[in-house]
Amino acid sequence: MTDTRTWQLSRTFRSSAGTVRWERLGPAGAEPVVLLHGTPFSSYVWREIAPALARRYQVFVWDMPGYGASEKRHGQDVSLAAQGRVFTELLTHWELARPAVVAHDFGGAVSLRAHLLHGVPYRRLALVDPVALAPWGTPFFRLVGEHAPVFEQLPPALHLGLVREYIRSASHRGLPDDVAEELVRPWSDEAGQAAFYRQIAQADQRYTDEIQDRYPGIDLPVTVCWGAEDTWIPVDRAHELTAAIPGGRLELIPDAGHLVPLDAPVRLHSALLDFLTAPE
Repeated sequence: MTDTRTWQLSRTFRSSAGTVRWERLGPAGAEPVVLLHGTPFSSYVWREIAPALARRYQVFVWDMPGYGASEKRHGQDVSLAAQGRVFTELLTHWELARPAVVAHDFGGAVSLRAHLLHGVPYRRLALVDPVALAPWGTPFFRLVGEHAPVFEQLPPALHLGLVREYIRSASHRGLPDDVAEELVRPWSDEAGQAAFYRQIAQADQRYTDEIQDRYPGIDLPVTVCWGAEDTWIPVDRAHELTAAIPGGRLELIPDAGHLVPLDAPVRLHSALLDFLTAPE
């Protein structure tokens, strides 16, 4: 499943925000681990991590509504609030009462909202370069958000060039061409182009402001993994977030940017295994 040509999500779920594509890997009776991607990515960022974890765990991967292979449509609510609700619905659909959760970027905010606002219990929570603390959003991200209708009208070639460079900037080591193109592909057709700017336009900091003061009340094992060379969210946020969560532990991943799951999959997998197998 790690080949760029064979990463497929074969299962579907009708959520309140549209059809979600998802997949389960590993032994059915094993402890569950759910992986959440960020923006503007998809479950493909877990292409190395998911199969490795599946040797020991039952691993669930999914594309959020408006992302990857999941439904993209005009007027779709793809906000952090909507994604938190959808994640709650999915866990009920999967009948997972207390899974371990690993969340990257925007997925971090989604997992935190589901836990803190919707009362979803986790066994453990690993946050990988998460969107969690104000202020957030790169200058490019904010510029696009303020002028999304203009960017939606870009000629397709210019749009693809913009998306390609933006995604590549999340990596410190540099993405292989086939990997970069797989991350770009969901945004490459007409529906994808509109969806790309829609999700940025709906990215409102108020959705993390609503939960940020609740972090000191988190009562479960939490680890924060962070690319030491992250240029999208500075590493000082890693220390700030870890300090806000009681008992939180921090793992800095050297020679990795914001796209830690692709920049340093072996190192991240090792850190996640240590966390997932540690005594409670």
